[in-house]
Amino acid sequence: MRMDRARTTITNIFGRVPLTYTRFSLTPQTDGDSSQVEMKLADEEECGDQTLGDHLVKPQSGKNGCKSLSFKILVVVLLFLIGFLIGYLSYRGRVGSSPPCSVETVQCQSSNVDTTEGADTDDGAGPDSDRPAILYWSNLRPMFQRKIDATSFERSIQQLCVTSREAGSDNEDRLAKMVHDEFNSMALYKVWDDEHYVTLQDINRPNKITLLKADSVEETFTPTSYVAYSYAASVTDSLLYGRYGTEKDFEDLSGQTDLSGKLILVRSGSIPISKKVRNAERFNASGVLIYPEPTDFVFPDQIAEIDSPFGHAHFGTGDPFTPGFPSFNHTQFPPSKSSGLPKIPVQTLSSRDGKKLYEKLDSAGCPSNWESGCKLGNQYKVMLEVNNTLAEKKIYNVFGVIKGFDEPDRYVVVGAQRDSMGMGVSKAVVGTSLLVELARMLSEMVNEGYKPRRSIVFASWSAGDFGAVGATEWLEGYLTTLHLKAISYINLDAIIQGSGSLQVSTSPLMYNMILKILKEIPDPMTNKMISPEFSYGFSMDEAAYPFLTYSGIPSASFRFQKAKRPYAYLGTEKDTYQNFKNLVDVNSMCRTAANITGQIILRLTHDHKLPLDLTKYTEELLRKTMDFNKQRSALTRIQLNLKWMNSALGDFNRATNSLKKMFVESDVENKPFLRSLNDRVMKVEHSMLSPYVSPKESPFRHVLYGCGNHTFDAAKEHLELLKNNAAQFDEDLFKNQLALLTWTVQSSANALEGEIWEIDNEF
Repeated sequence: MRMDRARTTITNIFGRVPLTYTRFSLTPQTDGDSSQVEMKLADEEECGDQTLGDHLVKPQSGKNGCKSLSFKILVVVLLFLIGFLIGYLSYRGRVGSSPPCSVETVQCQSSNVDTTEGADTDDGAGPDSDRPAILYWSNLRPMFQRKIDATSFERSIQQLCVTSREAGSDNEDRLAKMVHDEFNSMALYKVWDDEHYVTLQDINRPNKITLLKADSVEETFTPTSYVAYSYAASVTDSLLYGRYGTEKDFEDLSGQTDLSGKLILVRSGSIPISKKVRNAERFNASGVLIYPEPTDFVFPDQIAEIDSPFGHAHFGTGDPFTPGFPSFNHTQFPPSKSSGLPKIPVQTLSSRDGKKLYEKLDSAGCPSNWESGCKLGNQYKVMLEVNNTLAEKKIYNVFGVIKGFDEPDRYVVVGAQRDSMGMGVSKAVVGTSLLVELARMLSEMVNEGYKPRRSIVFASWSAGDFGAVGATEWLEGYLTTLHLKAISYINLDAIIQGSGSLQVSTSPLMYNMILKILKEIPDPMTNKMISPEFSYGFSMDEAAYPFLTYSGIPSASFRFQKAKRPYAYLGTEKDTYQNFKNLVDVNSMCRTAANITGQIILRLTHDHKLPLDLTKYTEELLRKTMDFNKQRSALTRIQLNLKWMNSALGDFNRATNSLKKMFVESDVENKPFLRSLNDRVMKVEHSMLSPYVSPKESPFRHVLYGCGNHTFDAAKEHLELLKNNAAQFDEDLFKNQLALLTWTVQSSANALEGEIWEIDNEF
């Protein structure tokens, strides 16, 4: 076909074709504008009807000078075209065997690289070093799989779990240097540290729980751990059982008895510790005791006892004494304190000590929907003494980057916390090992010919045990720019807590991409396709939470578990390598986790079109709107309807469909246009951050998955007051909530539309 086109071109040049030229007329127009140019095509008008062949036979002179000039021009053009065709056909002959461009190829810009198995690829040297090499998905995936198969994660984990590594300690600093040196050994584009001075907590003397009967001491418990950011105080009050300490549990309990001035004993799990404490404060409890119930967890052995777990009580993330701004280099900010810090003491106990306290309670009075045989009463009093002290410590985040070859200013961030109370093998060591080995594997692939379109940032966080402090401080430092550059965040913390099921928390934008990848990866236990369970949004104790809700960056987090239950020793002194090895087949589970994470990274950094799908976002917004529709009668009572919310949702849906159509019809070689479309997709998550609240006062501004009165859930709960407690309903507040939510959705639709002149929505 290419030869046919060439012959046709040459025939057209040498065949009988009319000679044409362009006439430019500067004659003033009737409206007086002499600047207009009139362009006409003349067909054999002044040079007669002589053909090109006649020019080659009979020379021209005199009044036929125009013919001679035309002849010279045509000879020059002819020679240029012949040279161009020879070069073009020679080039196409060299690459004729290459498959066509598609989103399944890793790169499509350079077609002169042999992509067959075992062939040499561009190693980055020479004048074409910045030009991406072709590595198709059929080549790339086996290459990555070979890297995984050759990696001993067990050896890597053993090298990292030397001793405990509390944030800011000498041991944790040494581990930070080890990670830094590992990144340097891979010849990454750049490796650097990010230093912060943050306020953490410690204990100078042990905290105590004393069981009292008739004002005499019956038993004293001295836990081996503490809850960071607990209020330091000593309280003595009656004890009540509060189940898991969820908001629903406290509502049920308050219907049975007065909670004011009571110490609440709750089980760990279900929700973060900080949320349990927050709920207790709302119901005027004086303190909280938390113990792990063995039946809620998975054990690696037959010993059904759990040490007191470490945790934090800050209802938020980051340094609670610099809310909304970073703790950089001892910078002196005005005194400030997070509103998420508790004003009541809280302490964890071991499963054995917690059971002892529970057994002392009366067996009557529990809400009917709680477990049978539940104990509730307040026969005993308990004294809780918390001695936590504040401590300023220096922490380091460690980064390494593989620079993209086409769009280096767009990047995927992959992160894992490095610190832990105790050995922290499942919680921190496994994630850090995966992070380092992924960096090693992907950098080796780059050396062997793979040229990622976009950059990959590997981040080792500090102070994760205190509420994603390192990650949040970094986000706060670059609040105004990260959402414009970071495509997504992938969280590796506590990724393996067992085997048998995979729990995936994600942004709706990443749902379809992750599902597609998981269909190609077998379960390491059954060798069948993985059947994940998806949820949108994140728990506040995950580093992915501030990435999504504070910075508006699409994120994903994974948890392998057994029977959907967490690992019993997570966050305790028994989170050791030996217990972890007894829990799972270390190499097979780590390879599967690395395979999932690596394929997500590869997809996000090689596809021309970002594999982020807006379909699920439309469904999520529709679901949230339907929650309001279910209370239409309540809306009618205050003379409101959802007309404008439905209109905004319709605009969002139309903008989504329009953008999808533009992607389908776009040319993959039109890089500026594709980049503009990708940038629109990247704006969606950030546009879901409410612009009507302060990042300092309400940092988690995401209207779907954040926290505060600006969210859909808060507006829904407020509306429900009309049915359950009308005296507490604030009509003006709800109208503001609904109006600002509506405009947030409308603004997101406008961001999807693109340029201002392309938006035709009528407000």
